[in-house]
Amino acid sequence: MTLLPRSLYGRLLVTALLTTLAALAFAAFAIGAVLDRFVMHGLDERLDAQIAILAQAVRPDGSVDRNRVILAAPYDDAANGWGWRIDAGGRTIASPASPDLDAMRTPWTALPPPPIEDRALRHGPGDRTRALDWQDARGARHARSLTLATPAGQVRITAAAPRAIVDRPLRAAMAPLLGSLLLLGLALGIATLVQLRVGLAPLGRMRTALAAVRGGRATAIPDDQPRELAPLATEINALLAENAAALANARGHVANLAHGLKTPLATLALSVRPLDPDGTLGAQIARIDQAVRHHLGRARAATPGVASRVATPLAPVVEDLADALARIHAERGIAADIAIDPALAVAVDRQDLDELVGNLLDNAWCWAATRIAVSATRSADDRFAVLTIADDGPGIPESTRAAALSAGQRLDERGDGHGFGLSIATELANLYGGTLMLDTASLGGLAVHVTLPVGFAGPT
Repeated sequence: MTLLPRSLYGRLLVTALLTTLAALAFAAFAIGAVLDRFVMHGLDERLDAQIAILAQAVRPDGSVDRNRVILAAPYDDAANGWGWRIDAGGRTIASPASPDLDAMRTPWTALPPPPIEDRALRHGPGDRTRALDWQDARGARHARSLTLATPAGQVRITAAAPRAIVDRPLRAAMAPLLGSLLLLGLALGIATLVQLRVGLAPLGRMRTALAAVRGGRATAIPDDQPRELAPLATEINALLAENAAALANARGHVANLAHGLKTPLATLALSVRPLDPDGTLGAQIARIDQAVRHHLGRARAATPGVASRVATPLAPVVEDLADALARIHAERGIAADIAIDPALAVAVDRQDLDELVGNLLDNAWCWAATRIAVSATRSADDRFAVLTIADDGPGIPESTRAAALSAGQRLDERGDGHGFGLSIATELANLYGGTLMLDTASLGGLAVHVTLPVGFAGPT
């Protein structure tokens, strides 16, 4: 199981931060090593210079000319840690703070540095220079030693200095260096965040575009995507186009089936009427017609993605249907008050919305006495629209309201006056994720409250 975050943003951020920290740590180590070598080289040059001066006092036969031994600062102070010594023929000439050869035999480092050759200090084939760090009573010290091969034997010249000469500048340099690296790390972190936001912004825009398609505000993702995302956008748009074509084809087949069944059922109803004095056969044919309409409507509304990608303005549908019904029932003189926000749209296909609202308005016009009121509001969470159609007619008793919403029930056959329209509207509302409720209107008749998901009208 990977320890990286599940989000692409988090993965890129963690990877960038880890690599940045590793790079900064390596930079600190490398710069520190370079500074240490640079400062140490300067100290070695000072010690080698003193050794070269002392080497001038060694005669070719291996004896030491004391008159040529110069005791100069800082080697003349026994307390500062600087010192030198010459070991020749079993005798030692040394400064006040001379290096302790016995202590030098046990280096304070894990392993003594290997012998190093310095041609500037070579006197012959047997000469060699060696560098050594050790710890003695004066603290950590660093020494350079030259061994000269003479006829009288080896002559060893050693110069030493306190290790603090190297450590103090390094500590003084490392503090601003680490501070600079810290500031550089912060700057790189900010740059990484900016880079991720800018670099991943097209993914956010693609997500917004997909949400617009899903909400019905667009039909495709914009083509102007970055090179890496352009193939993905092309594939998504192709998929959307194929789904739209398949949906249109399916709806066409549904419409053809509806028309194909409508005429035979109407012919059958007319044919059996003379043989059906009590209306039993006609009622069964009506039930078949209602069942066909119900399942065809279900097939239309239940098609995947239909409700999520449409946005039908509610006010024009209600107004168009109200105008048509007002002309059909002109002799009744029903007054219709419509109060719907023109910007309010619902996520329902226009054909299904026409059927849903048309059935409810037709019932209201049939049974209203003088007045119908139609209004629509948004729910508290702004996700649903609540359409209310109220009339001042006889209404439906509370005891029979559940039966009025059941599929296949016609209350008007029992004298109450509301037919298949309520059950069809209920089915359509449910299929789009909404609800339909019956209540007593403030006008005195029936109030139908239909809750439908809100769509977002806009350019497609």
